[in-house]
Amino acid sequence: MTAAAPRTRTRPRRAAWSPGQAVLTLIGAAVAAVILSPLAWALFTSLKSETEAVEAPPHWLPEDWTGQAWTALLESGNITNWFVNSLVVSVCVTTVVLAVSALAGYGFARTEFRGKGALLGLVMAGLMVSPAVLGVPLFTTVQQMGMVDTYWGMILPQCAPAAMVYILYKFFQGVPRELEEAAFLDGAGRWRVFLTVVLPLSRPSLAAVGIFTFIASWNNFLWPYMVTNNPDLMTMPNGIATVMNSYGIQWAQLMAGGLLAGLPLIVVFVFFQRQIVAGVAHTGLAGQ
Repeated sequence: MTAAAPRTRTRPRRAAWSPGQAVLTLIGAAVAAVILSPLAWALFTSLKSETEAVEAPPHWLPEDWTGQAWTALLESGNITNWFVNSLVVSVCVTTVVLAVSALAGYGFARTEFRGKGALLGLVMAGLMVSPAVLGVPLFTTVQQMGMVDTYWGMILPQCAPAAMVYILYKFFQGVPRELEEAAFLDGAGRWRVFLTVVLPLSRPSLAAVGIFTFIASWNNFLWPYMVTNNPDLMTMPNGIATVMNSYGIQWAQLMAGGLLAGLPLIVVFVFFQRQIVAGVAHTGLAGQ
C-alpha cells in the first residue's frame, strides 16, 4: 500500500472588495485621521522646546526632540493631587448618578403615582436648560450650605442629570413586564424585582450612563472653577489652567497638560467602547 499523500490546507480566497466597501473604508480612514490629528499635533508640540513651539510657519515634527515641557509641568504643578481630586469627584458623581438615575428611571417606567406626568415633564424640561444658566443659583445655594471649597460642593450639584434619567427610563420601558410579573408571582417584592431582575438586565445601559457621566465630570471645568478656591482641591482641568496662567501661554506645556488630562478618558474609551455602543443600542438613543 502506498502512503496517502499529505493533505494541503488551502486558505479560502479573500473576496475582493466591492466599490462600496472601498469607499466606506476610505471615508473611515479619513474620519479617523481627522479625529487623531489633533492628538498627534499635541503630542509632537509637547516634545518641542517653547521657542520651537511658537515658530512660524508651524511644522509637525520637532527639530530637536525634548521632554522639557513635560518635566516643567510635572515639577511646577501638583499633578498627582489634581489627578486624585478629579478621580474622587468623578467616581463619586458617577456612583450617585447611577443610583439616582436607576431609581428615578425605574419609578417613572414601572410605577403609577399621582402627578407622575407633571413630574416626568419637569425632569424632561431639564434637558433644555444649559448647566451654565444654573451656575449662579447653584453657587448661591452651595455657599449658603457652607460647601464652598469642599468635595461635596463639587460633587452634589452634578448628581441630578435629566439626560441620564431619560436614558434609563427609556430602557426600563422596554424590559418585558412578564419577567417582573413572574417574580411577583414567586413572592418577590418591588425592591427585590428591581435589584435581582431589572438591574442585571440593564447592565449595558448602566455602563453607558456611568461612562458618559464619568467623562462629563472629568472634563467639567466651569463648576469646580466656580466653587473651589483652594489649590489643594483643584481638579485636572483647573489645575492645568492655573499652571498655564502662571507661566503665560507656554504652548508646549499646554499640550502636555492637555494630554495628561485626556489620557484617562482615552483609556476609558478604549477599554469600554463595546459597553458604550451596546448601551446606546439598548436605550434606543441611536434612533432618537
